[in-house]
Amino acid sequence: MTTLIRSKLSGKGIYAITDGPRDDLFAAVEAALAGGARLLQYRDKTADAERRRSEADEISRICARYDVPFIVNDDVALARDTGGGVHLGREDVSIAEAREALGPDAIIGVSCYGSIERARQVRTEGADYLAFGAMYPSPTKPHAPVAPHDVLTQAKALGLPVVAIGGIAVDNARVLIDAGADYLAVVSAIFAAPDIQTATRRFADLFEPGIIR
Repeated sequence: MTTLIRSKLSGKGIYAITDGPRDDLFAAVEAALAGGARLLQYRDKTADAERRRSEADEISRICARYDVPFIVNDDVALARDTGGGVHLGREDVSIAEAREALGPDAIIGVSCYGSIERARQVRTEGADYLAFGAMYPSPTKPHAPVAPHDVLTQAKALGLPVVAIGGIAVDNARVLIDAGADYLAVVSAIFAAPDIQTATRRFADLFEPGIIR
């Protein structure tokens, strides 16, 4: 097990999420980090365990160079083996199981969909951030129900970082920040962009005072 994780979230910003295999994955991740991503999640739903392990290990090292927390989607064992935190959905293992495997300092984020009740529950179970969405129709999860924006505002009272995800673009993102999102989780608007670094920087600028979009 490597020890590359950065344990606690700080500040606000863009949460870049990869989506499956690509030949230029490492360059794409580096471009997103150079563009100002503050969190990076490795998301790959394929069954190629050897490739996924190799990729996650390298991305963990890239994130460490940028001092950005590295998160693995769903797979606690892969997170443990590559020094990452983990993001859990409702079908994944419990927070307690993930915490036992990853230790007290690992970031464990949880999908709350549109449910403030689920958010309250996972907060008591030890989640480190609360993710809500889809905030807009999403090409990554086209069948995901759209969550109301006011759930972000309600979640702020729980005292944990609030993540908005799903269909987020530069021109619809500001309202989510205003509603209470600390992080905007972005997949295709970053990693499908022709210039990943510039696309990420445009999102990151939304969090900078004095920047108007």
